[in-house]
Amino acid sequence: MSSREQILAAARANRPDLAPEPEIPDFGGESTLEKFQTILESIGGRVVRLENNETLEEAIRRLFPAAQKIASNLIKPTETIEATSPKAALEAIDLAVLNGEFGVAENGAVWMPEKNMLHRSLPFITQHLVLVIPETAIVATMHDAYARMGGTGGYGVFIAGPSKTADIEQSLVIGAHGARSMTLLLI
Repeated sequence: MSSREQILAAARANRPDLAPEPEIPDFGGESTLEKFQTILESIGGRVVRLENNETLEEAIRRLFPAAQKIASNLIKPTETIEATSPKAALEAIDLAVLNGEFGVAENGAVWMPEKNMLHRSLPFITQHLVLVIPETAIVATMHDAYARMGGTGGYGVFIAGPSKTADIEQSLVIGAHGARSMTLLLI
């Protein structure tokens, strides 16, 4: 028997007994729209509901009347953005209106899979970001969020509010590294 085989045989003979997997506790939490809105607004975002009989396009024009270059997968865009668009085309976008999947009440984050982004960089390079989710698409915790995602794999991000940093002199700066504002539109 070679020394390799002796080492492997000794390791096999001295394996510890298998332990059962630990149970993941239910962390509870509220999956209410009110909690989600409170958290998102506390980190610089805003939550807006469509007004009576208002279309998504009408709401966008009401909320962002000065936006000229709009990229979207939900309304008629003024700029066409695709996964292969050059980054120079992205930096000129005033407003991105994208479909989110669901929100997380404990931290105000919205799940954005790559298929909803048009381009991986768009949610981060646009001046203003609007994410659209149904009012009923709120889960309580990140544990619930990962359970809802179900190991689908692929690229995606949780986006919580506009870009912000407080690195320099402990002063909060909004929009330093990405979108200057984030609006969540509830439908």
